[in-house]
Amino acid sequence: MAKDFSYEILEEIAVLSENAKGWRKELNLVSWNGRPPKFDLRDWSPEHEKMGKGLTLSNEEFEALKQAVSAM
Repeated sequence: MAKDFSYEILEEIAVLSENAKGWRKELNLVSWNGRPPKFDLRDWSPEHEKMGKGLTLSNEEFEALKQAVSAM
């Protein structure tokens, strides 16, 4: 059985795409279970009530990703 969890989207940074059903791939700053916020990339339903699998990054990981993308 899945454990209960909470989340709060503290900042909506970017919408990368949207499908025909209104689900959007978003980059947000999210606090999970009251912990310090992390950068979060995942699909969200239109009202943020449902989510797909995603990826969370610490500030350090996000900075490393920015540098890697900039170097491409």
